[in-house]
Amino acid sequence: MRDYQVQDNDYRYKIANREALIGVGLVIFNFVWWFAFAYGLGGKDPSEYSYVMGFPAWFFYSCVLGFVVMAVLVTVIVKKWFVDIPFEEEEHDE
Repeated sequence: MRDYQVQDNDYRYKIANREALIGVGLVIFNFVWWFAFAYGLGGKDPSEYSYVMGFPAWFFYSCVLGFVVMAVLVTVIVKKWFVDIPFEEEEHDE
């Protein structure tokens, strides 16, 4: 069983927490993007819809473009701010 004090001193937990918060931020951004376009543009009468590449504009911007934006954003953030950390226990000299 691990001691909580060791967990507090282990730098890997700080990195994991930071990366988890970045992930939560990305999820929130994705939801806001999707919701704003889906309900912002899709809240009108269907006869008033405009179309982009054959899709209703609300669907294109929320689902198609949103996917592309998120894929690029996640790729850039992972390459720039996420780091590799070892999973093995480190042996400390005492």
